[in-house]
Amino acid sequence: MTKTIEIVVFDGFDDMDVFGVLEALRIASFQVQLKSIRDQDFVTTASGVRIIPAGTINLEEPPDVLIVPGGQWLSTVAGASVEANRGDILELVCKFNKMKDTVIASVCTGSLILGRAGLLDNRPATTNQKFFDILSSMKAIATHARVVDDGDIVTAGGITASLDLGLWLVQRFCGAEKALEVSKELEFEMRGPICSR
Repeated sequence: MTKTIEIVVFDGFDDMDVFGVLEALRIASFQVQLKSIRDQDFVTTASGVRIIPAGTINLEEPPDVLIVPGGQWLSTVAGASVEANRGDILELVCKFNKMKDTVIASVCTGSLILGRAGLLDNRPATTNQKFFDILSSMKAIATHARVVDDGDIVTAGGITASLDLGLWLVQRFCGAEKALEVSKELEFEMRGPICSR
């Protein structure tokens, strides 16, 4: 089953949130692209690395899976909370969530973007453990797990859980045997718990 996957990149995103999940999906031969919300020559990560996005997200040609990273939630300069306050990313995830047969996944404080957009109301979700109170205040059912799969929305915990998310998506779409193969190539064992319905 071939799935197209796009990862939203914005100034201040956490490097590991993106590149951990990207590496697992790349090894499994998924088509993955890093795309920005708006036209930018480059996007600067939380660590200062500049990357060139593969264009902007176009919901006229939506991917099957949209991944939202976190990063610098407490910053007032750049990062997930700054993007949430701008509003473009909230509009994007809300529109994407209404599309048929699509999945939104998040890593770390990316789930707080989904929560701010109202997509996690009364739904199980996880985030970086330091932000569980904020996640709960957004009406989500804060769940202590590396990955929470609630069907059309999948959330992963803090930073290194991006690898678990990548492996879980490989398992969900390609089976446990393929996920184990990718796990061995990464030299990383998926950690638990994984909560799925």
